[in-house]
Amino acid sequence: MTLTLPLHGKAVIVTGGASGIGRASAELLIERGAKVAIWDLAGDTLAVAEEIGAQGQVVDVTADLAAPVAEAVAALGGVTGLVHAAGRAHPEPVGAFTADSWDEVVDVNLRAHALLTQALLPHLEQAAASGVGPSVVAISSIEGMAANPWIPAYCASKAGLLGLTRSMAAQLGASGIRVNSVCPGFIVTPMIQQVLDIPEMKQEYEQAAPLGRMGAPREVAGAVAFLLSDDASFITGTEIVVDGGLISKH
Repeated sequence: MTLTLPLHGKAVIVTGGASGIGRASAELLIERGAKVAIWDLAGDTLAVAEEIGAQGQVVDVTADLAAPVAEAVAALGGVTGLVHAAGRAHPEPVGAFTADSWDEVVDVNLRAHALLTQALLPHLEQAAASGVGPSVVAISSIEGMAANPWIPAYCASKAGLLGLTRSMAAQLGASGIRVNSVCPGFIVTPMIQQVLDIPEMKQEYEQAAPLGRMGAPREVAGAVAFLLSDDASFITGTEIVVDGGLISKH
């Protein structure tokens, strides 16, 4: 008896794929049978790609995406899915951010997801026509749902992803393309390592959720892999919260 992996036949681009939630998602997708291209600006992007068995590209998601998309499509033999895990955050409350620092966060977190999905649309439609259910997943955040006074640009961009998810799902459902978001809570990733280096802050983060701990990137990746799979074939226009129950306290 031949066992078919749940993501066999899927071909997925993962932005921010060299570390954190992006890397964990790429690794799990590959384990479950998908072909994966990771995009990142990190210097070790190509080394990570080789290590985990992905196609790798050094890509600025705020720049022209035509060439990177074409390269990924050629390398993977098409694209059936997207995970937008690339992200930026600056601790700049109102009164501290600049137009440039605001735009940097929103451009990476929100604008890039819209433009990349648009660039991939012909390939996602082709996948749907061939019977391979295409799926788009944005990595949003519980901070797109609950207040954080220190990172308004981040909160606005992550809330924007939830609205964008619903809008795109409403449009693209007729083409058989599903669009969803995942909202992580406090996850141990390089993005927040500086905060975790402060013992008091680390303790606060660990105790914030009802489960009494922070999450691991792999735990978010599980939700991502589910949304990309055919097990989620009737799920679109919504979000999965992966936060250990933290949002329940707001």
